Formats: sequence, C-alpha cells, structure tokens
Amino acid sequence: MPLFLQNRQIDRVSTTAELFGKHSHLQENARVFRSKTPTTVDPKCLLYVQQREYAATTPSDKSVTVIGSADATTCHLVVLRHTGSGATCLAHCDGSRTWSEVSLITKAVASLTGAVKDGRFELHLVGGFDDESQTSHTLSLNLLVAFHEQDEEIHLETCCITELNDELVGGVHRPVVYGIGVNVKTGEVFPASFPTRGPAEELRSARTFTGGQMAEIYNSSKEQVEIAPCKWSPNRDIAFWLAQDDDTILQYLSTSPMAEPPHFVQHIKSTIQFLLDHPTADGCFPGSQPQIFKRMPQGEWDLVSPSPASPPSPQE
Repeated sequence: MPLFLQNRQIDRVSTTAELFGKHSHLQENARVFRSKTPTTVDPKCLLYVQQREYAATTPSDKSVTVIGSADATTCHLVVLRHTGSGATCLAHCDGSRTWSEVSLITKAVASLTGAVKDGRFELHLVGGFDDESQTSHTLSLNLLVAFHEQDEEIHLETCCITELNDELVGGVHRPVVYGIGVNVKTGEVFPASFPTRGPAEELRSARTFTGGQMAEIYNSSKEQVEIAPCKWSPNRDIAFWLAQDDDTILQYLSTSPMAEPPHFVQHIKSTIQFLLDHPTADGCFPGSQPQIFKRMPQGEWDLVSPSPASPPSPQE
C-alpha cells in the first residue's frame, strides 16, 4: 500500500527534496519538532533501544512508559504506532537491512494490535542530516520506499529527516535532533536525552559492533528485556584502537566523524574493551539462554536470568 499524508496517498519520490517540495507542510512540522527542547527521560520509566534494535509494547504495559533511543547521526529513529490499540514500536535503523527491518517493525505493531479494527498506523521518522557522503539521504529514501511496500495503510505524521534535521555549526553540518522518545500511553513523540542506556549496554553494543542484525529486545507480554544469544569470534587485533587518539577513531569508526556526540569515542572504547574481556559471547549466555531483565520496584532493570548470583565470567 502507498504511504498516506494528510489522508491522501503520496507517490514515491526519487529524492527527499522532491518529497518536501511536493508536501511543503512537512518542512514547517519538522521545524516545530526540532525546535523543542529535548526531554531528559526518567530511567525508571524508560526502555532504551540501541542501534540496530527495536522494541514494541502497548499502553497497558506497567513497566514501560517511554521507549527511546539516541546517538542517531546518519541513523534514523523510526516510530510506528496504531492509534486504535496503542501498540507502539521504536527502532534504531542504520541502513544495514532496511527492507527486512521495516517488515519487522510493521509486524511487531500489527501483532500487538491483533483484531482491533478502529484506528490506523501512524509513522514518525526522525534522524539523519545533510552529510557529505549522502548516507542519510539514502537511508531516508529506502525507509520511505520500504514503508510504501507494506500491506498496511501507513500515515506519515512526523518527517524530521536528513535536510530537515540539519544545522550548520561552525561551518559543519550536524543533526539537530539526535534522540527521541515515544510515550506509549499517549503516543507523543518528542526530542529526548537519556542519562542511562541499559540494561546490558556494553553487551548489546558489542553485538552490533560485531555485525549483529536488527534484534527485538523486549517481550511485552512478560514485560521483560530479553537479550538473545549472539556470536562473535575472538579478535585481539581490535586492541589497536584503544591506543588511538580520538580523531583517528572518529575518522575510521564513524560514518559521520564531525557530527558524533561527545561520548562517541568513549563508547567505542568501552565496547572494544568488553569484546577483549569476552573473546566470545558464550560466557554471556550460559546454556545458550538469553539474558533476561525485569523492572524492579525501585525502577531499575535487574538481571533475573542467568542467576545474578552466578554472573557470566569472561572466557579465558
């Protein structure tokens, strides 16, 4: 089915400029969206989604109020919500397998919506900027085309992407909005920042760093974060990066060296150190079972499986 905008079908476009030229109100909507001061989300109500992850839930969820993600430069943050059921999915897409990822996002919301007939699917796209390599433009177009190909009628509500999410700072192009949250009770989508990005932040980052594909990280029926077993091979060569200066790491390990947030280099180094401490992932998943976290009364995510009394140890 084609995408809808203001209740009208929209045609496929070959450039983002063509889309914004044909539908000029998107420019004003994006201006309003990016002008909002980012909300700092309370970790006690947050489900954080990292790069190449997605999570979906419904308004009845007692453990999650906000799903959020940040650190999107050329990456795009995708929110799909059904207005009838309130089922909501947020994904952090980097262009690795856009077509299959969009299908996963759509199926996640459709599955939680079930037989609810009233309402419609609403799409919010945020991220990217006017980067020199045009990586953002390519991802923007691929996401739009992929959503065009879905069976459901999908209504594009927010489109703060690529050139509409771009600003010049000291002569350098950068994104305006790096992170967003979506309130799963109300459906509100807003610019956001996050003081915590767990649980299992380093493990999840290591999975992506070593080539892991889009993964669902939340079981809404059980209200628990589930990090599925993954694989990587020992690679002592990556220790090389720990001795490099910030500029070298940015140049070679980022798609947008001039636009990364300040903590990017430290995040890369901590991920590499985790991989050196865990040469394979086997010790993180005893018995090939997922790591499972539940929300505790104080609001933190606590490891419940494998037993926290016997934490996985690094492989020798």
